Amino acid sequence: MEERGGKNGNKQRKELKSSFATGVIALVFLLIGYQAALFMHRTAVLKILGNRDRPDTVYVMNAAFAEKILSDAGISDLAVDTFKYKKVHGGKSVAIVKEAPHEPQVQAVREKYAERKVETFRFDPNEIPVEGLVRLGFSQKQAESIDNYRRKGGRFRRKGDFAKSFVVSDSVYRRLEPYIDIPLVDLNKADSAGFDNLPGIGGYYAAAMLKYRESLGGSFSYKEQLLDIRGFDMERYEGLSDLITVADDGIMPYPLWSLPEDSLKQHPYIGAYAAHGVVLFRENNPQDKWTVDALDAAGILKPGMAAKLSRCRIAAPE
Repeated sequence: MEERGGKNGNKQRKELKSSFATGVIALVFLLIGYQAALFMHRTAVLKILGNRDRPDTVYVMNAAFAEKILSDAGISDLAVDTFKYKKVHGGKSVAIVKEAPHEPQVQAVREKYAERKVETFRFDPNEIPVEGLVRLGFSQKQAESIDNYRRKGGRFRRKGDFAKSFVVSDSVYRRLEPYIDIPLVDLNKADSAGFDNLPGIGGYYAAAMLKYRESLGGSFSYKEQLLDIRGFDMERYEGLSDLITVADDGIMPYPLWSLPEDSLKQHPYIGAYAAHGVVLFRENNPQDKWTVDALDAAGILKPGMAAKLSRCRIAAPE
């Protein structure tokens, strides 16, 4: 029984080896056939690209003379649609190529396989149109994929977000990274939608940021004022601090020394009690004494509020 089982086992192993070898050979021939098909396709494409169904006309002449002839013909610019040209012989001569019309099928193959000129320029990945993405080197399909992501509400908040797109290869990102320009969100110029696009900010905090900006007199003076909003903790702030800014031209100096009491008490660093004290201070002290430090020394401001108010841009006394 053991001898018979051993013989059967050896036979099965030989059959398995034979089947495996046959499969490997078939796979090798399949790969060879595939490569041959690719080679033949590429050869056919190169043949079409290399042979013109109608020859172009090429003129080589003195540069000044060429410009005169074209000018006499009413053509003011060499770079018109029907001509391609380049300067040769150190710029003394011009080679002008007038392309002949080609069969549509041939032209289609040429356009598909022609080498595209890749450009590099500064761009905002959230705003650049599809045509601009193609100029940067993306295929039409890749550019439309990026645009589709944006139209569905996707945003590139940081440069690294653009790198995470599945159509942006590592090599392409390394080339484009120095040219990516995503504008920071200005706390004094953004609307509710602009705030809502920030990470960790939904409709609730977007509304709270707008309301707090108004309570400050219409503008933030520095980014860290966001931390004074109820529930706006350091973790939330650090998650977006590199995406926001407070530009100088957007800061409205707070008219501390001219506002009436009812308006002063709306400021979060002043309040009702201090607002009344500010008015009394102005009435009983000369203008050269009107400073935040003087208000603090007089005990008018609550503890800690003088430091915050001092960082705000205060309008000079009138």
